Amino acid sequence: MNLVRFEPWSIADLVQRDLDRIQARRSGRGGPETPVSDWVPAVDIIEENERFLIRADVPGVVAADIDISMEDGVLTIAGERHTEKHEDAEGVRRFERVSGRFHRRFTLPETADAEGIAARSTNGILEVSIPKLPVVQPRRITVEVA
Repeated sequence: MNLVRFEPWSIADLVQRDLDRIQARRSGRGGPETPVSDWVPAVDIIEENERFLIRADVPGVVAADIDISMEDGVLTIAGERHTEKHEDAEGVRRFERVSGRFHRRFTLPETADAEGIAARSTNGILEVSIPKLPVVQPRRITVEVA
């Protein structure tokens, strides 16, 4: 006997998301200026001494399909995972892997150096490194006697 975890709210959430997406497309709000996500990658945000590090799970997403931008202190990660084509649907029982567009935004602190942001994708993990600005230490000024 297998136990199956039943989560009724996750089903309601999926239905609500689909309805929101349909309504946005019908009203014309679904253009590039208002991104609509089909799925959301999980992220880890790590603060180190010299940098901030964002790791996002994006398996199956080609690096060329990922767009990272920085504007007004907001880092945007967007992209798309393409649907696999199944010629022979016979024998397919279930499709659970979500495809389509994703979109995440992060407000960065003032200590982040926007000019030094670097990103790389390895084994389905996108790693965005955001260096910190150097901290200006208070300096003691000696008074000379004339």
